[in-house]
Amino acid sequence: MALALGIRGRVIGLTLVPVAIIGVLLLFQLISGKIDDLDQSLRTRAVAIARQLAPAAEYGVASGNIDVLQTLLEKAAVEPDVRGVAVFADDGQWLAQVGLGNWDDPSRRHLSTDHIQQIEYPDRLVYYAPITRTEVAVDDFSSVGGRAGAATRPTRLLGWVGLEVSRSATVKSQRDAIVRSLLILLAGLSVSFYLAWRIGRQITRPILALTHTVSRIGEGHLDERVVQSGQAELGVLQRGVNNMAAHLQAMHGQMQAKIDQATARLVYQASHDALTGLINRREFEQRLERARMSALEQGREHALCYMDLDQFKVINDSCGHAAGDELLRQLALLLKGKLRERDTLARLGGDEFALLLENCSIDDALEVADAFRSEVQRFRFKWGDRIFAVGMSVGMVAIDADSGTAAGLMSAADAACYVAKDRGRNQIHLYESRDSDLVRHRGEMQWVTRIQRALEENRLSLSWQEIRRTDAAPEPGTRHVELLLRMIDDDGGEILPMAFIPAAERYSIMPALDAWVVEETLRLCKRYLKSTCEVHCLFAVNLSGASLKDPTFRKTLLAQLQQNPELGPHLCFEITETAAIGNLGVVNGFIDAMRGFGCSFALDDFGSGLSSFTYLKNLRVDYLKIDGAFVRDIATNAIDRSMVEAIHRIGHQMGLQTVAEYVESEEILSLLREIGVDYAQGSAVRRPEPIDTLCARD
Repeated sequence: MALALGIRGRVIGLTLVPVAIIGVLLLFQLISGKIDDLDQSLRTRAVAIARQLAPAAEYGVASGNIDVLQTLLEKAAVEPDVRGVAVFADDGQWLAQVGLGNWDDPSRRHLSTDHIQQIEYPDRLVYYAPITRTEVAVDDFSSVGGRAGAATRPTRLLGWVGLEVSRSATVKSQRDAIVRSLLILLAGLSVSFYLAWRIGRQITRPILALTHTVSRIGEGHLDERVVQSGQAELGVLQRGVNNMAAHLQAMHGQMQAKIDQATARLVYQASHDALTGLINRREFEQRLERARMSALEQGREHALCYMDLDQFKVINDSCGHAAGDELLRQLALLLKGKLRERDTLARLGGDEFALLLENCSIDDALEVADAFRSEVQRFRFKWGDRIFAVGMSVGMVAIDADSGTAAGLMSAADAACYVAKDRGRNQIHLYESRDSDLVRHRGEMQWVTRIQRALEENRLSLSWQEIRRTDAAPEPGTRHVELLLRMIDDDGGEILPMAFIPAAERYSIMPALDAWVVEETLRLCKRYLKSTCEVHCLFAVNLSGASLKDPTFRKTLLAQLQQNPELGPHLCFEITETAAIGNLGVVNGFIDAMRGFGCSFALDDFGSGLSSFTYLKNLRVDYLKIDGAFVRDIATNAIDRSMVEAIHRIGHQMGLQTVAEYVESEEILSLLREIGVDYAQGSAVRRPEPIDTLCARD
């Protein structure tokens, strides 16, 4: 609206301002001319009257006839604007007067005697005309060749005629002229304003329509159009605005369609898994919560299945992630084809799926889950020239009025699935609160929390246990010890590793524990080297299979030894038989890299799997540690003794030094000495002790 008023005001102003300026100038010119004309006319008439009265009053003054003068003055006083007329003698004596007048003594003003003198006042004009006696001289003689003539010459001063005229009529005429001129000017301006308003309206109406249309388009009303009423440039502008609006409307429609598609895509992606097209964990948990509430409020019965693929890791590791992704896509299509209309299948992440069976009893749910498991078991996955068989372990939990939270249901189904895997895989396990396997699993989960808290709060410690030669002939100036991990409980007591290591291995916490042990071992080794102990100490450190497979762990350990190469000859890394055989290439590469720093290696718990004898010749280790399961009963079990002898003999043939674990008595130590085992470790040799006592003991 402000823009419209501005345009209209400018148009009106453009029309009126020149008219007003010209009108004022013309009015000023006319009034000035009129005033000058009136004033000049008054002066002319006054001078004419004074000029006529002076000769006419000559006789009356010369003869002293006052009546004649009075009569003459009365005739002159009838003229308009004449306020008064007076006759004065040459000495200034007043002789006759008609009308009003403020007269001064002419003789005292030293007035000129040869012309009329004017005295001007704001409201009147006073004229003094000299009265002189004139004489006519007749010349009867003329010059030769000429004619006789007469000559007039002035004579002496007889008096003055005073004439006073009023300027009020002139002033009134001036005022009337100004008023009339102003009225004419106002009338002209009014007519001009009306015409300017009409013209401005005709000009601004289409402009205002354009402004309104553009404003509406700017507010988002893209269907707004302006009526095409103009011609020439205005018509072009109107058509341009309409075309622009149509183009914007078309673009907006296209953009809105794209936005709707993108929004629908985002909504879909927010609730679905990108790889398989199944709903994701977030959407599944929302549906699970709704099912739980219906069971709680309406007494309905549902079932939740937590499904984990068996052998998926083998396919993923041997063929790559692309093969694993393709397997998941194919299985998702296979399982979706078996769903009932009211069932919900979701991918929770990795190779884990969840199935929500609504309004389904446990017996029916077990049949549905078994059909799913059988379908997966019959499925064969082909990748290149290789064919794989997969299985599926299923954990099931009932959803009824007594069920806890949705998170608790998911945890229970996950625990049941874990039990199914632990019992041999490709099975279905129904959750029961008193299930001993579930109790064990939950205990391990509690250990996971305690281990993580111990790492965060630095409540871990190391103990040491000596590994001594069985021939009682210790190497001079050397000591061989194994560093053992302990956890400090909340009450300050020590927790032995067999209590928490299984949970750490099962839930992939071992790399973190091994990293802490290695860092503490390096710190201990530095402190030992700086101490007064002159004995060369070899520190044996256990490494898990998970740490050996972790490239970050291996890279970090190599970097630490590069910074402290003098520590290498004091380190011996113990790796388990299972970890070594399962990662033979990685282990040998790691061993070669660490040997460059002078480190040594021991194969721990050897003998638990005799099939590994075929791999032993490919492992470049220095020590062969015989599994304590064979050592502890060699005094009473001939088979165990034979196993120890066989392992020792093979180790020596390969140039390895043998170490027997769990040497708990002197009898066992004596038998090991007879067999020829190089080293012994156990309570009969030395019990584990705090690390601070390492330098204080012999």
